[in-house]
Amino acid sequence: MSLEIGDKVTASYKTGRYIGEIIDFKPKLQKAVVKVLAVIVHPKQGDLHSPNQVDVQLFHERKALAYTEKALVPLSSIKLYDGETPAYDESLMEALHKQMDQLKDDESDYAKASYQKLEILLKDYQK
Repeated sequence: MSLEIGDKVTASYKTGRYIGEIIDFKPKLQKAVVKVLAVIVHPKQGDLHSPNQVDVQLFHERKALAYTEKALVPLSSIKLYDGETPAYDESLMEALHKQMDQLKDDESDYAKASYQKLEILLKDYQK
């Protein structure tokens, strides 16, 4: 797969997945700079190094990358995208609600803590 500047792509960054546009390459790092246009999967809450764990030093609230925010993404996590790009705000809310729906019936401590963080983010995103 040959990627070029200006290509529309999907890209994973930490635990989120986004639709974006390649705006630069960092060949020595095997990464590309991607400008975020929409959210596909909202980032998971908590500690990236201790996934699905609540008993960690700090249970992080993880926001999605903002509209047009730039992320340095490994080339291995980038795929060409040829679909319609949804509006950022709509995609953000859809991804957030999808994640909340997946957690709401889960009785685990991790799911409860994650759901609480997502409720806070929901209020923040609606401002």
